[in-house]
Amino acid sequence: MSSTDLFDPVKMQDEIQVLESILQERRAAQELYARSKAQQDVPQPKRGRTGGDILGPVNPDRARQEPDTVRPPVTDSGKMPNMKWSYTDSHMRLEEGGWARETTVRELPSSVELAGVNMRLGPGVYRELHWHNESEWAYIIKGTCRITVLDTEGGCAIDDLEEGDLWYFPTGFPHGIQGTGKHGVEFLLIFDDGNFSEDSTFLLTDYLARTPVSVLAKNFRVSPDVFSTLSQREKYIFQGTLPGSLSDDRKAVRPSRHRFTHRMLQQTPLKFPGGTVRITDSTNFPISKTTAAAHVTIQEGGLREMHWHPNADEWSFFLKGHARVTIFASSGRARTFNYMAGDVGIVPKNHAHYVENIGEGEVEMLEMFRASKFEDFSTEQWMAQTPIQIVAEHLNLEGDKKKEFFDALNKDKVPVKAGRRRRSSM
Repeated sequence: MSSTDLFDPVKMQDEIQVLESILQERRAAQELYARSKAQQDVPQPKRGRTGGDILGPVNPDRARQEPDTVRPPVTDSGKMPNMKWSYTDSHMRLEEGGWARETTVRELPSSVELAGVNMRLGPGVYRELHWHNESEWAYIIKGTCRITVLDTEGGCAIDDLEEGDLWYFPTGFPHGIQGTGKHGVEFLLIFDDGNFSEDSTFLLTDYLARTPVSVLAKNFRVSPDVFSTLSQREKYIFQGTLPGSLSDDRKAVRPSRHRFTHRMLQQTPLKFPGGTVRITDSTNFPISKTTAAAHVTIQEGGLREMHWHPNADEWSFFLKGHARVTIFASSGRARTFNYMAGDVGIVPKNHAHYVENIGEGEVEMLEMFRASKFEDFSTEQWMAQTPIQIVAEHLNLEGDKKKEFFDALNKDKVPVKAGRRRRSSM
């Protein structure tokens, strides 16, 4: 047998091409399988004979988070502005030992009445002494901190706060915050103007750096040399020394007669079949004249009932869970949004809405309002407190349906209702 019989270049080339073709088909099949597996639980914009698959690029993680945006309920109608923002999309300002990010009218144009800042301070880290044109309301998300604030009568309030506690500083009141404990603190700040910016704060270091040293010396009655080491730029967030005992700090100042802090999560909750509600406003936290709030939990499958707020826009912050909210804006307009932990939601004044828990586990959220008191209207209570004939003729209810509906109505508010978890079809 000759060597040419053992090695046929043409035949070998044909075999190589066959093998390459098989490998290409296998790779294509693997890629198709991987895409199919990755997208099999991704919502698609189709319902029955309407809509169709997305053939172009898609962000599967965002689509899973917002199924009711990808495929809106049939009840959604008309044009409405965006009412959702995620702090993940906010610019993160990194500083020594901490950070800050904000949601204002610049990030979310519908955030007209309130603005929010999410801030982190490590152990001993200061948010430097400062004041604002706006009032400041805060909720401790995690950790511990110490706050100080001076009132207009020259009294100073100092307090240590932990998760679920609040503070409120009226406009212009100078104050400071310092992270304490092993982990410091993270909190949410709410300001009573959607145009607020953390970059427009009146900072102590900036203030003194912009004042002639001769004036500083005259004002404080000391030598000009005392100010030779002043920072020439704002410190904003910076590392400091962990504070001593609260009692020692309080002994060193003339105490304020006002209460600037409140233990929100220590309030006895209002318990309902589907969750809990705690309300903090000027009735139980008197100094909080421009911000009212509710802390709400919604059990799996539960519903924050259909309602609206007559006195202010709602600015919501979701601490836990996965929810959907449909907002009714009159004139046949309605739009549904999905929210997860770290998201901000806006509901304009008098716009009817609900909050439904569509995920696994509990939804925990804060509702904030630029108002002195928390107010809402319950759709169910309205129906229950209106003569039966009027409601029945509006809703075209007769016979057994009429009886079932009115037998179920409750004349007392049930802000959080129980229910089964809604299966979100893809």
